[in-house]
Amino acid sequence: MLTEIKAEIPPESVESADSFLLELGNGCWSLLEDAIARRAWIVGIFEDEAKASAGWADLKAALPGPPPGDPVFKALGRRDWAESYRDHFHAWQFGRLHWVPAWERKSFQVPPGHSVLWLDPGLAFGTGNHETTRLCVERLVALAEGSGDRRSGTAVIDAGCGSGILALSAALLGFGDILGFDNDPEAVRVSGENAVFNGLGDRVTFRTSDLALGLAGGKAGVVLANIQADILVAFRRELTSAVAPGGALVLSGILAHERDAVLAAFRGAAPGWPAETRVLGEWADVMLLRG
Repeated sequence: MLTEIKAEIPPESVESADSFLLELGNGCWSLLEDAIARRAWIVGIFEDEAKASAGWADLKAALPGPPPGDPVFKALGRRDWAESYRDHFHAWQFGRLHWVPAWERKSFQVPPGHSVLWLDPGLAFGTGNHETTRLCVERLVALAEGSGDRRSGTAVIDAGCGSGILALSAALLGFGDILGFDNDPEAVRVSGENAVFNGLGDRVTFRTSDLALGLAGGKAGVVLANIQADILVAFRRELTSAVAPGGALVLSGILAHERDAVLAAFRGAAPGWPAETRVLGEWADVMLLRG
């Protein structure tokens, strides 16, 4: 039976825990925060209590900051879990692109000229609700609108594709050759399933690769990398080299306080490239434009 494990963490640990979970990329874990009450919890969903206990032991040993409180285990029926998840995941949009839960497929009214990416979370499907993903997809929609008819001939690379939301969004927006890669084979598998679920199985190529190999030898008009600041900086030359002339490099997974350092590193790797940044909550993005 599905088991929920929930452990409270100090409010001052929220930022480091959020960054750690994002880097971990394990869909079993999430962060729950009550900003008004200044309380926060790490929550995990596992197939059974034994796997929950093992998962918690591994997570607790690696979790940064002060130790969390004692975990509380709760048995969940699949119906209970699904209903609980639905309370927190709702449709959202930017421009003409919508991200909508699959259970609204029969009732959701798609406005004329708009497109929908249907999201069926299961136990390991990202929803795009995290600020870092939103920053990227908003840039992607704006780039699509700005490129007009040229976007069908514009290649896109989604480096560190996770569950494939950015690459699949690019396909719905009408971009051309789209590649998504991740060093986690499970993420690549989930991305492929999500492509088929949305009828985009023939529009996007997903493969298992690290950043060095995934970016080698190809150039794209749009390169997306929603990873984390230290990895972005370490691979700044590979990332900038993958951008075609006239193209854009969109970086996210950057904490707001890391933004200036990331921007400085990429300006050093790509001198003269105009840059823009934004902040959403505790997170930031950086977009650089190649001339």
